[in-house]
Amino acid sequence: MEWTVLDSWIVITGTLSAMSCALLGNYLVLRRMSMMGDAISHAVLPGLAVAFLISGSRDSLAMMIGAVLIGVLTAFLIEAVQKLSGLDRGASMGVIFTSLFALGLILIRQAADHVDLDPGCVLYGAIELTPLDVYAWGGLEIPRAAVTNAAMLLVNLAFVLVFYKELKITSFDPALATTIGISAGGMHYVLMTLVAATTIAAFESVGSILVIAMLIVPGAAAHLLTDRLSRMLAISLAIAGLSAVFGHIGAITLPAWFGLRDTSTAGMMAVAAGALFIGVFLFAPEHGVTSRAFHQQLLSMRILRDDILAFLYRFQELAPEGSPPVSASDVEKAVKAGSAAKLVMWDLVRRKYVNRSAEGLALTEEGRRMARSLIRSHRLWETYLCDQMGFCAEGVHYSAHRLEHVTDKALQDRLVEEAGHPVQDPHRRHIP
Repeated sequence: MEWTVLDSWIVITGTLSAMSCALLGNYLVLRRMSMMGDAISHAVLPGLAVAFLISGSRDSLAMMIGAVLIGVLTAFLIEAVQKLSGLDRGASMGVIFTSLFALGLILIRQAADHVDLDPGCVLYGAIELTPLDVYAWGGLEIPRAAVTNAAMLLVNLAFVLVFYKELKITSFDPALATTIGISAGGMHYVLMTLVAATTIAAFESVGSILVIAMLIVPGAAAHLLTDRLSRMLAISLAIAGLSAVFGHIGAITLPAWFGLRDTSTAGMMAVAAGALFIGVFLFAPEHGVTSRAFHQQLLSMRILRDDILAFLYRFQELAPEGSPPVSASDVEKAVKAGSAAKLVMWDLVRRKYVNRSAEGLALTEEGRRMARSLIRSHRLWETYLCDQMGFCAEGVHYSAHRLEHVTDKALQDRLVEEAGHPVQDPHRRHIP
């Protein structure tokens, strides 16, 4: 792989564009409006086409004005259709953006006959060509697209920093924001205006496909990694930057592996963002699929451990003096957990909660203390549900069984107070 200064500018341009999109995309994700970015990025096409037809050129200011106006109009129309028709937001978006997108394609085809405009460039971008269109500044030649996207990133960053509190409140609780005097509607339309401006700033360099990806994917991935907004913003910017870097590296290396000449850099950047999201989706510490499955398995094993301890306590409680310990096979049958019960019994022996002999299993002093607490919680819940709540049906046992695993000493004490210091449960069994 031969890296040149052109590759560096391509990565810089892609990174600036991706980060400017990702910064605002966090708020679209939090507001459950991820598809709004998709809708606006498609719906601005009529604004572009009208600007081309009126100005007869691809002047950035005319493009920006046309796109921003149509972007705000799109947000307004979606809200209006949702409120006036009763349709959900997704259906309203589908009606508005597909109609405007189709109109935009027709107008762009018409504009292409009069203006030097490639419709495919609007969709897929031409980031590979951005280093050829430069500004001369201080002896340096800086791609115009890099300057445009850097300016857009600074504007978005300033907006987020200045209105951080307002954006946070209106994103999580717009009703509260309105109550304390913050205009949730005003922040919404300012945000939509900047989304439209960011979209048009990135059109020529990366196209609408990458814009849509960067508006949604970095924020969604960051949301899986943290529940704090400040960290989410920082992580999304990092993911956006990495997507641009890895995407360009993939675009110049991967095609050769398959005997191909080249591929779309903007497309590979979107693919890289998707790959990073899949990695986060699978392996995020708290919300990743594998992590959640692992924690769910640990929870299941803990509940099974409690059930075995409680069973052994009940067995010793009911068995006559001098009775032999309960066999491991009887424990397996009682808890109905198959091979998992064998693993948990081995762990209980290892932790010295259970003694294992040729005759069977018996609780140690520490194991008996833990089991006694579980049984106490179970019988207190049965008493409380039956005596205080009037729920004395057969299902009270199963409800108490679910609650015993999440009851600590403080809750036990409260149950004792609420139930009137009972000494027996509804089945006339002693409460330890």
